[in-house]
Amino acid sequence: MEPLSIEAIFAISVVLLCLATLVITRISADVVFFGGLTLYLVFGVVSPEQALSGFANPGLLTIAALYVVAAGLRETGALTWVTKQMFGRDNKLPVAQVRLMLPVTLFSAFMNNTPVVATFLPAVIDWAKKYQVSVSRLLIPLSYAAIFGGMCTLIGTSTNLVVNGLLLSETGSGMGFFEIAWLGVPCAIIGTVYVILTSRWLLPERVPPMAGLQDPREYTVEMLVEEQSPLESLTVEEAGLRHLPGLYLAEIDRDGQIIAAVGPDEKLKGGDRLVFAGITESIVDLQKIKGLKPATNQVFKLEGHRAHRSMIEAVVSGNSPIVSKTIKDSRFRNLYNAVVIAVAREGKRINRKIGDIEIHAGDTLLLEADTNFAHRMSNSRDFLLVRPIEGSPVPRYERSWAAWLILFIVVGSAVLEIFDVMTAALVGAAGMVVTRCCTATVARRSVDLRVVGVIAAAFGIGKGLDVSGAASYLAGGLLQLAGDNPMTMLIMVYVGTVLLTEMITNNAAAVLMFPIAFAATHAEGIAFMPFAMAIAFAASASFATPIGYQTNLMVYGPGGYRFTDYTKFGLPLNIILGITAILLIPNIWSF
Repeated sequence: MEPLSIEAIFAISVVLLCLATLVITRISADVVFFGGLTLYLVFGVVSPEQALSGFANPGLLTIAALYVVAAGLRETGALTWVTKQMFGRDNKLPVAQVRLMLPVTLFSAFMNNTPVVATFLPAVIDWAKKYQVSVSRLLIPLSYAAIFGGMCTLIGTSTNLVVNGLLLSETGSGMGFFEIAWLGVPCAIIGTVYVILTSRWLLPERVPPMAGLQDPREYTVEMLVEEQSPLESLTVEEAGLRHLPGLYLAEIDRDGQIIAAVGPDEKLKGGDRLVFAGITESIVDLQKIKGLKPATNQVFKLEGHRAHRSMIEAVVSGNSPIVSKTIKDSRFRNLYNAVVIAVAREGKRINRKIGDIEIHAGDTLLLEADTNFAHRMSNSRDFLLVRPIEGSPVPRYERSWAAWLILFIVVGSAVLEIFDVMTAALVGAAGMVVTRCCTATVARRSVDLRVVGVIAAAFGIGKGLDVSGAASYLAGGLLQLAGDNPMTMLIMVYVGTVLLTEMITNNAAAVLMFPIAFAATHAEGIAFMPFAMAIAFAASASFATPIGYQTNLMVYGPGGYRFTDYTKFGLPLNIILGITAILLIPNIWSF
């Protein structure tokens, strides 16, 4: 082997510095990789065009567009029915895990798995609270199911798109839409069986089933069953309005007749006024149930669609002009361009209709208002505290059909090769905005710039390893260790990618390993496709740490997990799927 050039030594040193920084510190991956890329630029390892080439990569643009498609599905509540039907009422852990993992795996195959986990996470937590199951027994399986699904199609995970983009740039041909499914589907089945069989012993009960429900602010809120809505003729139990976490149905007002002791078999009718009492988060979730609307018609007199508003908590000050007046007499909507949805007072239930409640100093009001309300009222003497509630806009259910149609068009056009994947994703993103499934503002906010930044910067660093000669040198070392044996080389590429993924991030691991493996196979004259598939799969197979894959990190806090929980539960899975992949790959893609 020829000695390393100074540029190659510097390129490798920067990569090692980036890896060490990610492992030792808490600096985010995008900052670290952009720092490494800047060093490459300053010392002339790459040209500005090479450094920025990642931003023009089809894989990166596809990922950004798919974030917008997922935002359209989320904003229209397109997955609400699925999450409602998913679990059922059986709280046995294996049954719950099967009913959770199968649909999540399916959806993750056709949507970027990060938005899928973000969509299902609140539903899983609510179900666990409702049926007294520890959420820590469900959230790691949720993340793993999303990873399994992502391994099954080209668009299932950003990693596959990144590797496909690199393949296109290096060889001119990429993966087929379902090509990786030959490897991904068997591994998804094996992984799901592993989770169901071992989680009872290997997944600890970190969070008590009812943790986090204590809240001194108990609101009273009235909701109306809409005429000809999906809730009509359903019982309270069937409508999912019984045993709501942190919320209970106190009474039903039906044509002036009060039904105080509401049984589970009570059938709902259009026009029923349902009186609930509960905590903030539960009241916000109540607003999103299709077929229910606030009993006060003031909500529908506000300007704009409800999807463009948010929920606000506001504590009334003693100097407010609305004190000692009823909500109706205070002309609250005209005064503040906001509507009172519910009132909390010292944890006591207020037995009056919303409009007839007399406001006291110190009352906490749950408001529906435009998104600028909190900013406008931040310095107002009328309220002691104004706090926006995250995730509170009401979904645009009337446009959910359009969101589903757009998703089918994206997947169908890519599968049938009417468009390439990037074009299909861009058409889908544009369709979500044009059909108003999501606004342009929501579309911009939905793109995770940190993920995009990591991928773009990692592309630049990977280019630096290539042009400096570092990739060729490392590939030569790999060949010497492997003894020119393709199978040994495949094992080393797979293991190296897995280790990088667990230490840094999946996309960065794929981009860094790609040029090394490509140079090694090119030198030996063997087919590169088995190695590309190994890199794509191994970079997604992050089960042993919470930091290797974004969905693992998303459930880390809500599940109350410790770092070692992932290692204990995920490391055996890493080994099992690694052996499976190594045995399958050469039989699907020949060397």
